[in-house]
Amino acid sequence: MSEAHARRILKKAQRIVVKVGSSTLTRDGELRPRKFTDLARQVVELVNTGRQVVLVSSGAIAVGTRKLAWTRRARSIPALQAAAAVGQIGLVEMYQRRFERLGVQVAQVLLTRQGLEDRERFLNARHTLHELLRLGAVPIVNENDTVATEEIRFGDNDNLSAQVVNLIGADLLVILTDVDGLHHRRPEPGKPKPPLYGVVDEITAEIETAAVGAGSSFGSGGMVTKLEAARAAARSGAATVVCNGGPRDILTRLAGGELAGTVVLPGERLASRKHWLAYSASTRGELLVDEGAAGALCRRGRSLLPAGVVEVRGKFGIGEPVSCLGPDGSVLARGLVAYASEDIDRIKGLSTREIAETLGYSNGDEIIHRDDLVLLGPGGNGPDHG
Repeated sequence: MSEAHARRILKKAQRIVVKVGSSTLTRDGELRPRKFTDLARQVVELVNTGRQVVLVSSGAIAVGTRKLAWTRRARSIPALQAAAAVGQIGLVEMYQRRFERLGVQVAQVLLTRQGLEDRERFLNARHTLHELLRLGAVPIVNENDTVATEEIRFGDNDNLSAQVVNLIGADLLVILTDVDGLHHRRPEPGKPKPPLYGVVDEITAEIETAAVGAGSSFGSGGMVTKLEAARAAARSGAATVVCNGGPRDILTRLAGGELAGTVVLPGERLASRKHWLAYSASTRGELLVDEGAAGALCRRGRSLLPAGVVEVRGKFGIGEPVSCLGPDGSVLARGLVAYASEDIDRIKGLSTREIAETLGYSNGDEIIHRDDLVLLGPGGNGPDHG
């Protein structure tokens, strides 16, 4: 049943994000021009059948390293940024030449995590991508390595691709890598490969353990980050395929309903704003809540009221995202607050009828309304549950 359902999802997918890693585009540090050609041909075939495709591509640093005639990849952030600045031009040029031969325009879109943490910039990026797709162009998305630092980097394009899924409301995320998918245990040289996880309804603790055991052989991002991306995509209502990018026509075959690699089925779709709050927004502070409030949030889907707040940590303003912590310090939820930190500190532990008389004004009974809240812990609907 799961396999038949997965095939239907693949065949019906109209808006697709394809993430291709350096391990697919390069070999031993050298670019593989034929892979660019083959990838462009398949994407154009999908576009010509009425589908919309966004390509999230690694490879800028690899291209820059070659153009700068370096014998090995740089390690320092400034050197990596320099290589990316040189290489991004060459990377997009390689795609542009190949797509233009096939009558399709490409567009370069560079993103950073910090940019998408801001709701207005997030929406601006969404509008741009939607317009490019409407015009029939293929956006080539990459992290803006030339300005990114360790604090604002996505860390790998697996996580970036999941952000793009939410940005455009995609139906399917395809992660092309240099392995066949997620095996039940780590393959060992000279031995038969362990079976793959084929169709995955839910990412369980067992699957997460298998991903950790996969080790670094799964590319720079690793299988752990690919599962993180799949979980985030599932919360956008999209399926994810993690498969080998080597076989011929792998994209068009997937779009035709053929199963390959590991397919993670979509989960219950989060509203886009809640998905942004769960996966993109950066929190500005923390609210420690008592046992009663924790139960109201996680088990009954209630709003957070002043009476349940025990402690306020950090400084933040009205409408900013904060984390809600349970009595044991675990993160239960994220939400947008209706009051600034100093005012929450004044009304914490009070009943709702005491808000106005304490502050001299009221923004409502809730510290965080349930419509502005996304659960993260067990029983929730965010990153830690999925």
